[in-house]
Amino acid sequence: MEYQEAKDKFISTWGSLGTLWGINKAMAQIQSLLFISIKPLSMEEIMAELKISRGNTSMNLRQLMDWGIVTKELIPGERKEYFSTEKDVQELARHIAKERSRREIKPVIKVLKDVSSIKDDGTEKTRELIKQTKALHDLAETADAMMNKIVNQEQTWITKSLLKLIK
Repeated sequence: MEYQEAKDKFISTWGSLGTLWGINKAMAQIQSLLFISIKPLSMEEIMAELKISRGNTSMNLRQLMDWGIVTKELIPGERKEYFSTEKDVQELARHIAKERSRREIKPVIKVLKDVSSIKDDGTEKTRELIKQTKALHDLAETADAMMNKIVNQEQTWITKSLLKLIK
């Protein structure tokens, strides 16, 4: 496989996987293009490479910056804005996990807490609602806490050894 075919395949596959981390295909493709780029890219370069519109590129770059995985770079003597992404895979995973927790898991935990805290009117259906939503709340809170501990862990020899055991 030649470079261009491999590059296209990587960008396409990463774009398809984007939905797994809660982003759209174009957003994932932009991030993957920046991830394998040897230099920061301008919006025009991204548009040309991925064959997407200025509006789509602009909107997705803004969202990637909101996620904290793409940054704007200033290049001396250039008027254009350039963009780059986090190159460390572990750090990238940490950013994504933290952001997904903040955007998706924490709001669900709050709703489950609110619902499981309703007044028990003594009916069987209310007790069942409280019981099940409390169990889901506890599970979601525990899973979120465990995920946060894992993603906040530095890559010490212990973490690396555990990761080797999992592989």
